[in-house]
Amino acid sequence: MTQTSENVTWLTQEAYNQLKAELEYLSGPARTEIATKIAAAREEGDLRENGGYHAAKEEQGKQELRVRQLTQLLEHAKVGEAPPADGVVAPGMVVTIAFDGDEDDTLTFLLASREYASADIETYSPQSPLGSGVNGKKIGEDAQYELPNGKLASVKILQAKPYQA
Repeated sequence: MTQTSENVTWLTQEAYNQLKAELEYLSGPARTEIATKIAAAREEGDLRENGGYHAAKEEQGKQELRVRQLTQLLEHAKVGEAPPADGVVAPGMVVTIAFDGDEDDTLTFLLASREYASADIETYSPQSPLGSGVNGKKIGEDAQYELPNGKLASVKILQAKPYQA
């Protein structure tokens, strides 16, 4: 998983390989595909009213932004080990919390960089209010974080274990 300090992002080898593969795809085959779409739409005529052309250009812009983001992330990445399974919340761990000590009102999430977010599990950045509140806490401890309205919320750490993809 990831842990950010300053401009360095810590990644497991698995996370690094996954992001590197995405970058290689976006820089190669995906660029060719979008160029083909743009060329085909261009041949349809008047570009001012050509929805396919504008959609393809917008997709190209988003793709190039992601290429720049991944390039920068991987340039500053340090590959390391997953966090130890010692019950202390750290980036790269799946954390289960109970809101206000109510063990029926729980949330399980991955504490990791947003770059590692997936559809499989909700991801909170270590820099987010909740992420920074729970980071470094042990199972059984209470943590506090600031809500958008400025009030403090309290959660109890129920579980913290290394993420397994």
